Amino acid sequence: MAKIKLVKPRNQWRCQVCDHIEQKAWGRCPACNEWGSLVEEVEQLAPSRASSAGVADGQGPTSIADVEQIGAADRKGSGIAELDRVLGGGLVAGSLVLLGGDPGVGKSTLLVQALAGWTRGGNVLYATGEESVAQTAMRAKRVGAGDPRISVVAETNVETILAHAHAARPAVLAIDSIQTVFTPLLDSIPGSVAQVRECASRLMQFAKTTGTPTILVGHVTKDGGIAGPKTLEHLVDVVLQLEGDGGPYRILRAHKNRFGSTQEIGVFEMRGAGMAEVANPSAHLLAERPIGAPGSIVVASADGARPLLVEIQALVAPASAGIGRRTAVGVDNNRVALLLAVLAQRAACDVLDRDVFVNVAGGIRLAEPAIDLGIACAIASSSRGRALHAKTVVFGEIGLAGEIRAVPLCEQRLAEAARLGFSRAVIPAQNAARLSTARDRSGLDVRGVDRLQTALEEL
Repeated sequence: MAKIKLVKPRNQWRCQVCDHIEQKAWGRCPACNEWGSLVEEVEQLAPSRASSAGVADGQGPTSIADVEQIGAADRKGSGIAELDRVLGGGLVAGSLVLLGGDPGVGKSTLLVQALAGWTRGGNVLYATGEESVAQTAMRAKRVGAGDPRISVVAETNVETILAHAHAARPAVLAIDSIQTVFTPLLDSIPGSVAQVRECASRLMQFAKTTGTPTILVGHVTKDGGIAGPKTLEHLVDVVLQLEGDGGPYRILRAHKNRFGSTQEIGVFEMRGAGMAEVANPSAHLLAERPIGAPGSIVVASADGARPLLVEIQALVAPASAGIGRRTAVGVDNNRVALLLAVLAQRAACDVLDRDVFVNVAGGIRLAEPAIDLGIACAIASSSRGRALHAKTVVFGEIGLAGEIRAVPLCEQRLAEAARLGFSRAVIPAQNAARLSTARDRSGLDVRGVDRLQTALEEL
């Protein structure tokens, strides 16, 4: 009689950072060297059904020319202009949207406000796995989103959520959050890579086959990436990230958008009554700017395709311990150190032995190189004790040789400055050479500079 060989389920460990798969449990991932990132996954030897990954509808091949196109009128607007701008005009039917952000940044608040706007297209279903129905209703009423067409269910079983969705046929389905949802077909715990991937696949299949826009709220890891890891971001159509740096302002940006641009951002202000739109963020950020103070300058920055005027402040003080200290808030500290060296070697402004503090007013974080000229001019202004012209705006990248390099979106930056009442602009010479017509339209006195020393003389 032949012996029967029993096959045991094999376990594998998947890294939540780099998605590397290991057959043995290690203290850290051998691929990315991240400690504590390996999560156990149990292999299903005989699954009760085929994987739900994919959006097959059972129909045969169709000519792409005969497929009806999605127009702007087919999008669902939330009534929140800043959100609709980032989405590309609104939600597309059947789209799967992932909304991520740090804990407490306002993801659930923004979501429930948007759901109240989407009720114009019918009832919406909000499945919460982190709060009770009473807590969700309390927040909705506080932010003015207590619409009776919003149905709330406290559920984490994806099979039950889909059953409610098929029965209610909502105009929009929201899941808060995807890391709390699980399917009983897998043995792993909620939030594991296997559970997140499978539940997101089931929800994607529902969205594509029924045409229901579905929104998933996602947690982030300690490194700031959306937990999942990247598998979840590859699966969805749109990835939105809500960012905040401790201040009242929040920036919503699209890291991925199959139906629109990823160069748009939305600006919000967190208030007691919820997330308020900031239609003119430049005016808000410059409202309390001191006039005639040394070390203060306005920089025309750009986040994506949207110009943003911000105030950069610098303070140069005697070193308390004989060694200069560098403190930067809102900008890269290494970039400030580089600009200090260029100022000392190329512009006769040596403050390397003094304490230097740089701050971006309003709690906004800037990362583009076009702010280099503003940082350098603010530091020089503070060290020399001379205030800069209040109606002057600057931008430009600084190289190690002290040269001022051209930056993109020059016309948009100048137009934003002119709209806010600025009369003078110091910009890279290469940008100024291309602005014979743009100068007339903006009405600004544009000064092109090619060296840092020349820019300081202009100011």
